[in-house]
Amino acid sequence: MSVPLNDPPRIVAVVVTYNRIGLVTRLVERLRDQPELSAVVVVDNASNDGTGAWLTAAAGQRGGPALHPVLLAENRGGAGGFHEGLRSAVEEHDAELIWLMDDDGMPEVGCLAELLTHTDLDFWGPIVVDQERPERLVFPIRLPGGTKVVHEVADVHSAASGGRLAEIVIPFNGVLVRRELARKIGYPRSEFFIWGDDHEYRLRAEAAGARIATVVDAVVRHPAVGELGTPMMFGRTTYNHSPSDLKHYCMARNNVVNLRDYRGWAHVAAFVVKTGWFYAFTRPSLSRLRLSLRGILAGLRGDFTGHRRFLR
Repeated sequence: MSVPLNDPPRIVAVVVTYNRIGLVTRLVERLRDQPELSAVVVVDNASNDGTGAWLTAAAGQRGGPALHPVLLAENRGGAGGFHEGLRSAVEEHDAELIWLMDDDGMPEVGCLAELLTHTDLDFWGPIVVDQERPERLVFPIRLPGGTKVVHEVADVHSAASGGRLAEIVIPFNGVLVRRELARKIGYPRSEFFIWGDDHEYRLRAEAAGARIATVVDAVVRHPAVGELGTPMMFGRTTYNHSPSDLKHYCMARNNVVNLRDYRGWAHVAAFVVKTGWFYAFTRPSLSRLRLSLRGILAGLRGDFTGHRRFLR
């Protein structure tokens, strides 16, 4: 994917939000101060907290990149939001590069400029740090070529070469995607609703031969994510536990789909064993075991409707 970019390239930021008007207003203000951006697309998942009205009013304000609200008629989750936002950026706003992010992240000043010093890539992004403890990663990184998982920014810098980690990226948290890649592999799987859609998109990009990396001097700040990566099996591995039934159901379902499609049945079996161990021994919960089983079976059947029972 070596199509040359214009100088400067046309870059469109895509943000997905739902009922977090305080966060999205702050983020939009930051993005409209980015001189490299041509436009900002904000996809609102049918919020009921005034987000849609605020976006509509803000779109009429002058100054900075143009703001284009996409107001969905129903909540389609992060997956549906990014599907629609990426499609809009490519097909309606002629983006050469699309800068994808959730509403709860905050790019540091200069983040985009730093990412743009690495335009020999197709799918690349910043490190994502804890907004309260910026020396810590929000999402731990498994270093290339081994099994070591790091949690400290200093360790990432030590492992970097040429200012980046090859073949590693934290999707949809300030990542840049080339238009040619999006046209080649399509848009995120909207039926996933939440959880795993970003990982699936990275796996799809990887399978297509995309050049992927994390740029270690580009930084997005993000709230801590609680118990993701909870140690289990005497510390030999971790499990992505969430107190939300909706998130857990989607995680179990979508993870089975991703593992089956990209890693094989042995990995699906290993995930089932891990899930059973976690809710039998690490965090004993019969109700969670039952919920996990429903999600796993839905993934095996390709049924992407079951999460609707958890929506309000």
